[in-house]
Amino acid sequence: MYRSLDDFAAAWNQETASTLKVFRNLTDASLAQPVVAGGRTLGFLAWHITCTLAEMGGHAKLSVEGPTEETHPAIPAHAADIAAQYERSAASLLAAVRAAWADAQLGDTIPMYGEEWPKGRVLAILLNHQWHHRGQMTVLMRQAGVPVPGVCGPSREEWAAMGMPPRP
Repeated sequence: MYRSLDDFAAAWNQETASTLKVFRNLTDASLAQPVVAGGRTLGFLAWHITCTLAEMGGHAKLSVEGPTEETHPAIPAHAADIAAQYERSAASLLAAVRAAWADAQLGDTIPMYGEEWPKGRVLAILLNHQWHHRGQMTVLMRQAGVPVPGVCGPSREEWAAMGMPPRP
C-alpha cells in the first residue's frame, strides 16, 4: 500500500515505461496469439491493461480519460494504437490521482468491488494488476516469436545483443 503520492508516482512512471516497452514490441499479427485455443489473446491482455486504468480509476472516483472494456469492447487491430492509448490513459491516471488525492488521504477507505479499500491499496493494485498481465504477455510474445524487452533486467534477446550467453 502506498503512503505517499510521490512514491506511487515514481513507481508508476517506471512501470509505465516498462509496460510501454512491452507494448511497443508487439506486432499487429502478434495480437492474435492466444493463451490457449479459444482463450484470451495477447491483444486482449494489452487492451485489458489499458482499459483497466479508466475502469478502476472510475470506481475510485478518479477522472481518468480513456476507454474501458465496457465502452470500447473491440480490441484495436493495431498494436501501436493500443500502446498510444495506454500511454495517454497512464498519464491521465497519474494526473487524476495527483489532482484528487493527498498523502494524508491514502489511508482513507473507499468502496471498491464490494469491499472497502484504502486509497493507497487502490494504487498498489493498479500496479499489481499491470505486472500480473504484463508477465503473461511476455510468455505469449515468445510463443508469437516477438522479441521480449527487458523489464526487470535484460531479456534473453538483450543478453545475446550484449554478447553474453543467454540465461536459461
